[in-house]
Formats: sequence, C-alpha cells, structure tokens
Amino acid sequence: MIDFKNVKKVYSDGTEAIKDFSLTVNEGEIVTLIGPSGCGKTTSMKMVNRLIEPTSGAIYINNKDINDYNIHELRWNIGYVLQEIALFPHMTIEENISVVPEMKKWKRQEIQKRTKELMEMVGLDPSTYQRKMPRELSGGQQQRIGVIRALAADPDIILMDEPFSALDPITREQLQLDIRNLQKEIKKTILFVTHDIDEAMALGDKVCLMNEGEIVQFDTPQQLILHPKTQFVKDFIGERKSPWQTAVDVISDQSQIYVISDDSFKNGKYSKTGMYVIRDENNMYTGAIYNGNSIEVTTLPNDMPLYKATDIIESNDQDLFPVLKEGKLVGILSNKEIVAYLKSKTKMENGVIQS
Repeated sequence: MIDFKNVKKVYSDGTEAIKDFSLTVNEGEIVTLIGPSGCGKTTSMKMVNRLIEPTSGAIYINNKDINDYNIHELRWNIGYVLQEIALFPHMTIEENISVVPEMKKWKRQEIQKRTKELMEMVGLDPSTYQRKMPRELSGGQQQRIGVIRALAADPDIILMDEPFSALDPITREQLQLDIRNLQKEIKKTILFVTHDIDEAMALGDKVCLMNEGEIVQFDTPQQLILHPKTQFVKDFIGERKSPWQTAVDVISDQSQIYVISDDSFKNGKYSKTGMYVIRDENNMYTGAIYNGNSIEVTTLPNDMPLYKATDIIESNDQDLFPVLKEGKLVGILSNKEIVAYLKSKTKMENGVIQS
C-alpha cells in the first residue's frame, strides 16, 4: 500500500533528517512510528502526503509514485489527524466533518448519512452533538471529531501525528481503545506517530523504531520486546515499558501443547483429561473442552495489556485463556506464563527485587 524506497531528506542547512529510509506498510495495517525527539518520525510521515518533499528516493502508494498523483487527489485520499485538533471554530461539528466530502462534491444526503454513521461509531449521538460548536465539546470529544473528520471522505490512508499526546491519561487510553475498535470496522491503512512506547505497542500491528533518521528495528510489538536487535532497542523499550503493560500475545504459550484440531475433536482423538482449546484448519478458534466435555470459556483479545487480563483471570475459574486476534488463535495464557514472564523481567540485586 505505502512503500518508501531509499528515501532521504536533507535540509538546506545540511541537516540530514532521514537517511536511506525503506519501509512497506501493508493495506489495512497500523504502523506506529516511534523514537527520540528529532529522530525523523514526523518528517517521514509528512512525506506521504507531500507536506515535505524527499531529497532523494521515492514513495509509492498502490505501486504508483506519489509525484504522479494530482496533489489534490493524493491529499483527498489521505486523512490527516494532528495533535492540534484544528477543528474550524466557526463551524458546527456536522460542518467540520463535511468539509472534504463537500470539496469532493458528494451529494448532501450522502454526507449527512456518512456524518451520522461516523459519529455513532465513536459514541457521539448525532442528535446531541452535530449542531454543537467545537468549544462546547471536551478535549477528548473534539479529538474524536478530528479522527472521524479524517475518515469522512472514506480515504484509504490515515496519517496520525501524535493525536492524543495533549490529552489526560484516562481520555488518551479511551481514545486508543476507540482507534483499535474503529480499525476492526474500517480496515484503513494507518501511519501513527507517537512518542509514547506504550501507545506504539498497543496500537501498532508493526512498530518502526527510529533513531537519528534511520530505522533501527521494524517489527511486531512482540518481536521488539522478545527479540530486540540492538542495545538501543532494548534500552528504549526497557526504560519506558512496565511488564504489566505488555500485550497478552507476547506472554502467551504458542507451543500448541494445549491445542487440538477440529478433526481430532470430531474423531475423539484427544486426551480426555484436562482443558484443551480447539481450532480449525485456518487456525480459527472454535471452542474448548474440559475432561472431554465442551465448555464455554472466556477469551482474551491479543492486544489486551497484562494488567487488564489479570483482573479477568482472577475472577474466573478456568485454567487456560485462549488469546485471539480477529477470531484466530494466537496463543494460550495461564498463570504459569504470567509468572514466568514477570520473573524474566525482574532481577535480584543484593537480595532486593528490582523491576
């Protein structure tokens, strides 16, 4: 969907902001860009919609060089959400959302329908909020409008430049949840710049960690945590990330020891002692058994942080918790895996536990 090919950006004063940047963002994927201040993450993102032009190299969208697109056509197909929410203060919420669809000459009825759908998606009742002015909304509500305004004309790509960094922690966490839930419905291709490692890990299907204009590691959150390629990666993640914030799919058992296939279940070819999880030939979760009998179990979404998962586990009697991503089985979580993970992240110095 988005391909950076050997992109470089050198400013007139000689500052080399981006060095030989090559990256592919697949369709429907959220890629988070993270790194120290001045590492080039926002510069990289702004080159996608040509707010900044590269010095050399090329960027492609759907295998077409972005310079070959009409610039208005390019930007109309790219939603943009900023930290500075930038709603038009003299326009109602409905008018703010309608700006790009009107520029693209959508019919009024289509715009009204789209506005209502989007407001409902983020939990803002159109009958209550569409006639309000931006100043009448809280910061979190305004940022929700900023997000859906970027989605209004149904673009293929969304660029998000530290959109939640000015918000309080509770509102920020709720908006992160909103984005994850929204993505399950809209399946957009999203580049998300953040300076917060927990946010990058929670939102990204993949995380691009940058330093001094270069990609240090581009990987899934799980691989970054479990297999950091350099000391910089290890230090950057380790200094900022509590193990309790780790997503459960990082911790879960992936050995398949507690898993049986649909065929084995149907043919009775499995142990009749203990708990097992059932999956089909496409690795889709289909159920669970205990001592040979089908049971209803609680499952965990793959991106749930450990501190939330433990609340569920403590209030539940089952031994194993299937970890799912869009219905697919990605692992099994139990107290054994949690204890082992926390132990691996804790060291003992002079008889004192150091986290």
